[in-house]
Amino acid sequence: MESAPPVVRSDKLYKTYWLYWRLLGVEGEYLLRWLLDIVISFFITFWNPVHLIIGLFNKSTAELFRSLHFTTECFFCSLKFVCFRWKLAEIKAIERLLKELDQRAESDEDRQFFDRNTKHILSISYLVAAVSAIITGTASGLFSSERKLMYVGWFPYDVQGSSLIFWISFCYQAIAASVAILENLANDSYPPMTFCILSGHVRLLSKRLSRIGYDEKVTMAMNTKELIENIKDHSKIMEIIRLLKSTLYLSQLGQFISSGINISITLINILFFAENTFAIIYYFVFFAAMLIELFPSCYFGTLLSMEFDNITYAIFSSNWPRSNRSHCRILIILMQLAVVKVNIKAGGMIGIGLDAFFATVRMSYSFFTLAMSLR
Repeated sequence: MESAPPVVRSDKLYKTYWLYWRLLGVEGEYLLRWLLDIVISFFITFWNPVHLIIGLFNKSTAELFRSLHFTTECFFCSLKFVCFRWKLAEIKAIERLLKELDQRAESDEDRQFFDRNTKHILSISYLVAAVSAIITGTASGLFSSERKLMYVGWFPYDVQGSSLIFWISFCYQAIAASVAILENLANDSYPPMTFCILSGHVRLLSKRLSRIGYDEKVTMAMNTKELIENIKDHSKIMEIIRLLKSTLYLSQLGQFISSGINISITLINILFFAENTFAIIYYFVFFAAMLIELFPSCYFGTLLSMEFDNITYAIFSSNWPRSNRSHCRILIILMQLAVVKVNIKAGGMIGIGLDAFFATVRMSYSFFTLAMSLR
């Protein structure tokens, strides 16, 4: 006997996401949360990129390139983290709307589809990339040819003054890098996960629309009622799109800029400035992490646009010829609403899709060739 399909619950897919925010002291109610939040906000979100940026001044070309990729990443990581924290109310509003859409998946077919197509390994992929970057980055610093920090940075004291001072500074950078990567997990997991869930709900809406009118046991009045409910669902989906445009406006723009710069710098480091095997491995891991950060958002952004494009076909696929005039008028209204092109843009300029991913890779190659010409 086959088990019944699981009830659709989008909130289960966000459990790991909210765990990141609790670990960072932003969400949840537990002892000393406010203290943890203040410490991370100052020493990690603010001071970590500041001390890395100041440390780049008056350094050799080799030292500059060895630290520039991580300095850029930390700066944009803090920027994205602040942006997402600023938009947490909108993120929660989106989750509430998704829960309302979950209740519309009533048939076994819809539940099976949603359960099958929203199972992905994004969280695991991000976590593996993050842990690998932490381990290889720390190992690269520990096994360098001389005693030096993981990254060039400025401290208000002589780092090489004593072994104790050096190792305190080294441990700070290692811990700061680990927490910054945790912030990045919260930043980068949200867009593709939400795009994936929303794509599933848009597909379910299309399936519900295409089924209208084919069940002879259902009266015309019931079909019209179902059509009106689907219009309400479409309205909720468009409200989610509006909120996503606001939420991702600055954060994804920072993501594209950061990825474009860091991919090119990492290639330069691999070819010219890696001083040991651990450094080469670290740069390769960092390069892969940059692609993992960017590709899922672009892939699911394109998938979301494609699902929206299919709504009009689903409306036309319904059994509208046997419908009455009132039903057809409502159908035309929905058709007019559905023909609007949906495209979420970072910074109001860059559409979040595969075209933007390949454009970013091309931009990275341009930066790389420019740096090679100036070498």
